[in-house]
Amino acid sequence: MPKSVIQFFSERTSFALENQRKVSSWLSKVASHEKKSISDLSYIFCTDGYLLKLNKAYLHHDTYTDIITFDYSEGKGIVGEVFISISRVRENAKVYRVSFEQELRRVMAHGLLHLLGFKDKGKAEKALMREKEEACLSLWK
Repeated sequence: MPKSVIQFFSERTSFALENQRKVSSWLSKVASHEKKSISDLSYIFCTDGYLLKLNKAYLHHDTYTDIITFDYSEGKGIVGEVFISISRVRENAKVYRVSFEQELRRVMAHGLLHLLGFKDKGKAEKALMREKEEACLSLWK
């Protein structure tokens, strides 16, 4: 089985992800839990403004968001890019009264879950997504 390539980048923010090896291992475990594997996955941590521009350009939404996921998968392995607004994650952590690290892991899992085929448009889909996010968080050790 080919080795997973999971990369982390920062765009227009000074944020740098700590424990990248542990995070990569956890993400691989999440995919494996869903009977999938990661081929090439990039997480790009950015500002609200940067993500807003992507949201307008590619999704035609003029709203701030915490995450946008681009799926490039064609075969069995997951290939994609996950853009995350560090500002939104910080704000959401305060709103939900969780640590920044926990909220960041939730959002990272959320993006991977989209790449694994889970949606969150309808009420039932949102409920399943939340359930899957919690399962992902429980895999963090």
